[in-house]
Amino acid sequence: MAVFDYQALGADGKKTSGVITADSPRAARRELRMRQLSPLNVSESRKAKSGGSVTGHDQKLGGGDLVVATRQLALLVKAGTPVEEAIGSVATEAEKPATRKVFMGVRSSITDGYSVSEALNGAPKAFPQFYRAVVSSGQASGRLDEVLERLATHLEKTRKMKNKILSALIYPIVLSVIALVVVTLLMIFVVPAIVEQFDTLGQDLPWLTDAVIAISVFLRNWGIITLILIIAGIWGLRRLFKVPRIAEARDRFILSLPIVGKLSRGVSSAAFARTFATLSASGAPVPECLGAAQGAMANTVFRKATQAVRRRVEEGASLARAMRAEEVFPPMLLHMIASGERGGDLAGMMERAADYLEEEFDNATTVALGLLEPLMIVFLAGIVALIVLSIMLPILQINTLAIG
Repeated sequence: MAVFDYQALGADGKKTSGVITADSPRAARRELRMRQLSPLNVSESRKAKSGGSVTGHDQKLGGGDLVVATRQLALLVKAGTPVEEAIGSVATEAEKPATRKVFMGVRSSITDGYSVSEALNGAPKAFPQFYRAVVSSGQASGRLDEVLERLATHLEKTRKMKNKILSALIYPIVLSVIALVVVTLLMIFVVPAIVEQFDTLGQDLPWLTDAVIAISVFLRNWGIITLILIIAGIWGLRRLFKVPRIAEARDRFILSLPIVGKLSRGVSSAAFARTFATLSASGAPVPECLGAAQGAMANTVFRKATQAVRRRVEEGASLARAMRAEEVFPPMLLHMIASGERGGDLAGMMERAADYLEEEFDNATTVALGLLEPLMIVFLAGIVALIVLSIMLPILQINTLAIG
């Protein structure tokens, strides 16, 4: 989506100006009319054309830094502090230099006469598109304090969701790496030192022992090359998955998996509902909410589906009917959206749906990790047991021959 400067007449006949995000100038005019504004002039933002910030202090902020700063800003504005002064206070209290520079740059832009949304648009690396769209909607509706508080809550819940996903993945990854390192060390250093004692006996070794010796020899001779090839393969796959068609096929395959697919569907649906609810409650029209929700999801199948939903909504279809046609969203979410449309509380129902989906994901990952831990321990113990058995079999064979 592009950024446009606009001048328009309000319902009271007063002239107003600001910034709006849309796919095209025509879409920007349509969204202005939905906000009860009569557009006079819509042109691409001069800051967007230059590609830089107004102040030059456009640095990427960490998720945690942006969450803390937004919460502080929301509290100060709600307490009646002027926006310029509140942003300056956030910049002063920031611990990291990058955060201080960004917010001091925003404050400087506001001092120079730019609106809050224009100042934020001057730092696209620091403030995501969704963030700027929410603030712009809040400024247009005159409820910036409420919108900032809602935005801070949204960022906190989104970060909490990401931390849940990370905690769900980090344990099996760490355990797998430890298991791989232990088995590799056994195969490279321990197995050869013990098995070479059998070479002097001239006896035929069991097939399990021969297999372990072959793997050990391969790792000793080709281990470094194999590791390089694995790293190169991972790098190549990451590049390959940047191709839209390949990425969509990957995400569609993930969604088709029994357990992982359900978890992935829940995560994407929760991100969709949470983002839509936050922007909708800020007064943004449905197409703009869908555009922001599309950017909040990592799954390309869901992003493509959301784009199609937005197109249908702009053509006049209801949101629930447009989403149902895509067949990727959970039935529970569709029912709640339909209820929200009938009752006139779409943002509230989206918020409840997001809470439910996030709680469901949390419960599912807790159960999955509870099952995964013993399974991985048993698998690791089985690999080590096979290695020990491959060493013990020749010894038992020699003892049997000696007794016989």
